[in-house]
This record gives sequence, structure tokens and C-alpha cells, in this order.
Amino acid sequence: MKIYSADYVITQNDARDILVEGALAVENGRIVDVGPLHAIQERYPAVEGLTFRESAILPGLINGHTHIPMSALRGFSDDKALMDWLHLDIFPVEARLTNDIIKPSALFSCAELIRCGCTAIYDMYMLEDAVFQAVSEAGIRAVLGESITQFYPGLSAASEQAHFEYIRHAARNWKEEPRVRGAVTPHAIYTTQPDQLQRCRALADEIGFLFGMHMSETVTETENCIKTHGQRPLAYAHSLGLLRDDTTLFHMVDVTDEDLAIAAECRCAIVHNPASNMKLGSGVAPVSKMLAHGIPVSIGTDGPASNNAQNMFREMYLASLLQKVEHRDPLEMPAQTILDLATRGGAAALHDPEIGTLEVGQKADFIAIDLTAPNLQPVHNIVSNLVYAATGMENRLTVVDGQILYQDGAFMTLDYDRLCHDMKGIGAWARGERQGAGDR
Repeated sequence: MKIYSADYVITQNDARDILVEGALAVENGRIVDVGPLHAIQERYPAVEGLTFRESAILPGLINGHTHIPMSALRGFSDDKALMDWLHLDIFPVEARLTNDIIKPSALFSCAELIRCGCTAIYDMYMLEDAVFQAVSEAGIRAVLGESITQFYPGLSAASEQAHFEYIRHAARNWKEEPRVRGAVTPHAIYTTQPDQLQRCRALADEIGFLFGMHMSETVTETENCIKTHGQRPLAYAHSLGLLRDDTTLFHMVDVTDEDLAIAAECRCAIVHNPASNMKLGSGVAPVSKMLAHGIPVSIGTDGPASNNAQNMFREMYLASLLQKVEHRDPLEMPAQTILDLATRGGAAALHDPEIGTLEVGQKADFIAIDLTAPNLQPVHNIVSNLVYAATGMENRLTVVDGQILYQDGAFMTLDYDRLCHDMKGIGAWARGERQGAGDR
């Protein structure tokens, strides 16, 4: 057992209790006690303690949507519309990726996430077995989904049948890693066929994986779906029987009240990606309407090629301000609501009720933020400081399952210097591929 204490413990429980001079007792990867420091010390007088003065302990932030191997392509293609960005730049270079590039790129993203206070992610990419190896080494919690499209041969397999076998193998291989769950994640409506989507849904049911996909990201996507299938994306997905209570929908920007009623009826979770949606000019997701429909909403960064960061503190700030300016209402998305999306909402997006709060019995996933940073003083409202002023670089501690992954400048599970060296080589590879394609 170990005790962690700080000036503030932000529990994010149902009452949103904030303990001044609070503490957590952690044992075997679980929180076994939460309360005032003096009370915890009285109950466990012989237990070793780790105190973070002038700091706040809170649940680790949960990134509901990302593509972590895309750190290899950070800054590779910027200032383009989504479809041009994908088809002209991203898809061509992705076709040349290998496990030897994907794993270190995923590890490098894990370093960024862990450093900035993220403890869990929902990742969607190709060759996810290499991503599994990376997150297992890093120690971060993850839902991993293999991206599926209609285009074969693909990076992970030569045919859909072989691709599904790859995913079945992952289901067998990953089940021994308690921090990792699997998902079947067809890429999007516009990159798949209807019967293929139904087979993806059946595969998720067969192997017990979650289900997720990009959905209603742009007006163009909606227009093309109506033209091709005669329905808006949500109605189309619902007609195919895809949407269940294990389903997470990424983006959901161009949606109507009818779309949201379908998502609510099917008990789907939604991940809002403010920075990516702004950068790609996709639009503004109607987050308040989603919440009014009773839909669990979380925040995600999307990949580092379309953001270009994987920093959930930055994402919280943007999520709040984007809604305020969109509605021209300073009362939209207050700080506490935003923190809820990044913690409790993230737990819903990952379909894991045992994370997102600091309560007895919950998994011990938490961080500690240094409040001595000049941007975090004085503390009139600790939640407001975290959402509107923190950058993520004030994080002093990242703990997942009771294991310290990062503390005061030191990564405990990653060789950061080696990763930086690897990323320089990967960056040169990406630039060389890009130049070669342009020369042709």
C-alpha cells in the first residue's frame, strides 16, 4: 500500500467533492481509501506516503479518440481540407508504414500523453498489434481498434478475411494485458461498404470487442452519404444495426436533433475533438445538445497529424472556449462540465466505469499538477485553473493501475532519449517519402 497526498484531491465523484489537504490510499492497483490526509494517516500509520506540496491530485485525463502512431506525421500535412489532407497526403504515406515505424511512433505518443497527464486512450489505427506492444511497455491504459476500410490489399492484411483473422489473433493476444481492451473500428461511412460494416459489427459481437467509428465529421460526408445511401450517416448506421451501448462515435460534428435522438436511443458515447475539428475546418460539434439528450460525451485530441498535439489540458481549454464563441454565451461549457467530459465522460467513451473518478474501489489512475507554476496562481477556483490556465506541462505525476509512469521529469517505463533519437529517423523517413512522391 502507498499513500498519495496533496493540497487538493479532486475526486470527480458524484458530489464533485474536492478535499483540501487530502489523500488517497492505493493497494494492488486500486484506490482503497480517500479522505483528509490526517484521517488517512491515522488509519494507516505505518504506510509509506508520497506528498505533493502545493499540488492537486485528480483523475487522469482520458483521451477518447486518437491515432497515436501518427506522431510520425506530426506537421507532415497542414492547412488542408479533410478529404484533400487524407487522400493526397496521409493515405499515401500511411501505405508505406511498417511495424518498425508504428511501434516507436506509438511509444513517442505515449510519452507525450503520460507527460501531460493522460492515463487512458481510445486509439484507432492500423497494425494495432504494434500499438499494443507500445502501450503495454508504456503502461498507459488503452482501448485499441484496428482501422478497417474497403481498400485491400491494406497495411495490415491482403483481404478482409485475413484482416478479420488479424483482429481475432489480437483478441487472443491482448486478453492477458489487463490495461488493454479491444475494439472493432471501421474507419468511416465513406471508406466502407454496408455489408462490410455489418460484418464488422458481427466480428465485434463474436470476439467481445467494443465498436467505434468516425461519424458525421463534415458536411461533405453527410452529403455524400445521402447521395449514396439515401440517409444521413447516423440513420444509415442505425439501419445497418451497428449502434449499441458498446459503441463510441468519433467527431459527430454535422448532426441534427434526429441524429442525436438515434445516438441516445442506442446508448452510444460520443467523442468531441475540438482542435482537430477547428484545424481541418470541419465545424463545431453541438456538445450542449448532446448532453441535453443524455448522451455520454468525452473529449479527444484526434491524431497528432491533425491536431497537432495530444495534450488533453489544451483540449479542455479549447473545448470550452469553442462552445462559448459558437453560442456567443460565456455560460456555455463551464470549467466543471469540461473536466467532467475529460474524466467521467472519457470513462464512458472507453466503456470502463472503473476509471474517471477517485473513489474507493476505482482503478488507481491519477495525476498531480504543480500549482506553483506562475499560470496557476493564485487558486480562487482549482477547477477553473486546471481547465483555463493549465498547459499540461505542470504535471508532476502520472499513475496508472497504481504504477508510477512519470514523476517530476522522469519517465519510469520509457527511454525518452532513445525515443527522441528514433523519431528523428522516422521524421526523415516521412519527409523522404513525401519528396519522392512529389518527384514522381
